[in-house]
Amino acid sequence: MGPYTGRDPSVKKPGWLRQRAPQGERYAELKESLSSLKLNTVCEEAQCPNIGECWNGGGGAGGEGDGIGTATIMLLGDTCTRGCRFCAVATSRNPAPPDPSEPENTAKAIASWGVGYVVLTSVDRDDMPDGGSDHFARTVKALKALKPEILVECLVSDFRGDLTAVLHVANSGLDVFAHNIETVRRLQRIVRDPRAGYEQSMAVLKHAKSVNCMVTKSSIMLGLGESDDEVKETMQDLRNVGVDICTLGQYLQPTPLHLTVKEYVTPEKFNFWREYGESIGFRYVASGPLVRSSYRAGEFFVESMIRDERRKAALSTN
Repeated sequence: MGPYTGRDPSVKKPGWLRQRAPQGERYAELKESLSSLKLNTVCEEAQCPNIGECWNGGGGAGGEGDGIGTATIMLLGDTCTRGCRFCAVATSRNPAPPDPSEPENTAKAIASWGVGYVVLTSVDRDDMPDGGSDHFARTVKALKALKPEILVECLVSDFRGDLTAVLHVANSGLDVFAHNIETVRRLQRIVRDPRAGYEQSMAVLKHAKSVNCMVTKSSIMLGLGESDDEVKETMQDLRNVGVDICTLGQYLQPTPLHLTVKEYVTPEKFNFWREYGESIGFRYVASGPLVRSSYRAGEFFVESMIRDERRKAALSTN
């Protein structure tokens, strides 16, 4: 236990955060498929509250979605080299070496599912010279070779600020480059591992946008003690580096060893942040208590947005 951990008995979880255990036929099928293929998912490792919705192919917020279950695949193993105080993923200074055949095997598995949009993410791998960027690039290229029409989002680490690694992923053929700022500037050192940082993350997002003008995305957790002005500053800073999509969700404490929740933000306040984000120019804002950076409802919208824009562009050139 540290100065920011433990349980805060004065902060009670509200009714709008009650969750049912994941279930459903598609959920069971996808869980079995992932297990047999030995694929890791951030859905399970990070204890995502939306796992049932996403794996069953829901659209979120009352939407029906497309009925196709999808998961956020976690590359480079299930053990992270960093120790962020909000994250439930296992950590180690020396995790097992990554599987060299993982990019090709992952691509084959995803191509067989029939999904139109997939999110690839990973643990931080500070033990690797390139932070795992080539692993990402190989996976994207292998997947696009097997299924050129699929849209691929890569939710990446900061690669220790190595912009060459950022460039390698950005030029791999992906469609959405995502990297999470996580929290406001003041809380960075409390919430994130010391090797991460506000300016470093902003630089990563700015560089990805500048070298390849793709869709870029970031995410903010609320309920950690941030002020409204700090959230506004963070959202504006994300817009200033060209970020197109912002997601905001409630931080939920995974164990007593992790950061305590300072506030449960109301659904009405999340609606305010959605409207504010849209007012300052984000192309899409997903904002709600159970919204996460990899969020099926958001991915469903972004897929439709990208495909529609590409259709219009193709028509205008013909």
